Amino acid sequence: MSSANIAVVVHAAKDLRFETRNVRDIGSDEALIEMKAGGICGSDLHYFNHGGFGSIRLREPMALGHEVAGEILDIGAGAVGLNVGQLVAISPSCPCQTCFYCLKGQQNHCLDMKFYGSAMPYPHIQGAFQSKLVVKANQCVAADGLTPAQAAMAEPLAVCLHAVNQAGSLVGKTILVTGCGPIGCLTIMVARRSGAARIIATDISDQTLNTARDCGADEAINTKDEPQKLEHFERDKGQIDIHLECSGAQPALASGVACLRPGGTLVQLGLGGDMTVPMQVLTAKEIALRGSFRFHSEFSVAVEMMRSGLINVDQLVTHSFDVREAVAAFEIASDRSRSMKVQLIFTDNKNG
Repeated sequence: MSSANIAVVVHAAKDLRFETRNVRDIGSDEALIEMKAGGICGSDLHYFNHGGFGSIRLREPMALGHEVAGEILDIGAGAVGLNVGQLVAISPSCPCQTCFYCLKGQQNHCLDMKFYGSAMPYPHIQGAFQSKLVVKANQCVAADGLTPAQAAMAEPLAVCLHAVNQAGSLVGKTILVTGCGPIGCLTIMVARRSGAARIIATDISDQTLNTARDCGADEAINTKDEPQKLEHFERDKGQIDIHLECSGAQPALASGVACLRPGGTLVQLGLGGDMTVPMQVLTAKEIALRGSFRFHSEFSVAVEMMRSGLINVDQLVTHSFDVREAVAAFEIASDRSRSMKVQLIFTDNKNG
């Protein structure tokens, strides 16, 4: 590789390429970032493996990636609070701040959102798996004291913080988390920090359930091998106060609804396409159903929680690949039996 800006670009399912991208001049309120680490997310895997998900399909080549951290190479004259050489976590969320929802404080629902690595709009929003990237200064959160790998986990942690906030108070509550991938395990950590009294985790993989225990789950149940273990939580109309559904799988949602006590809360943050919802049970038990989509203010909170030691994400990063090995990284990340969070490491371009 040369010293040029290199991007990891998906053209179609299983068609991942390295391409040279131009780096534009920075504006007064912008910063030039030399990327250091980037995590592969579920949406990246959908583009890589299937060319999209649901109705969202690739219609042009798109750089992937939105869980990233890097060092500041240059800053504009109007960018305050940042320094050249500083490690920053980069929020992939760029709301317009002028539409109806932004003005209401619901920036995650911005009508003109620019979110890295998204094929929702056309032209697509190019992603952040690029060795150099110009970003708005307000996307950068100082990550002093963290490693690049840790700082790159700010985005998924912010997703979980937003979801737990949607659930309301967790203090003294019994919580069910279904799906124990990176989002599920981070949700367990956040739930524990938010005062949950008891956390039950479910998945169909013993490997992910072991990680869930390490992250703070009091009980971990393999619903493929021992589905009967959830029956205890269905007694007396339900034993669970809050169900945080992280898998996007319809059976997980249904099992959680059966376990929720009357007046309980279901928060759906796993994205897996449309699902059949047991609406009659929701109605009869007066269960509150809340969605959870992305984040906004939670991103800086996520960075501060890691910097202060309240959340330790190290055990979730199971694999790190040089960006030159991106295809192998995506293949490993696609195999849940072998990985949790897979990251790309952007080495010094001058040595490439």
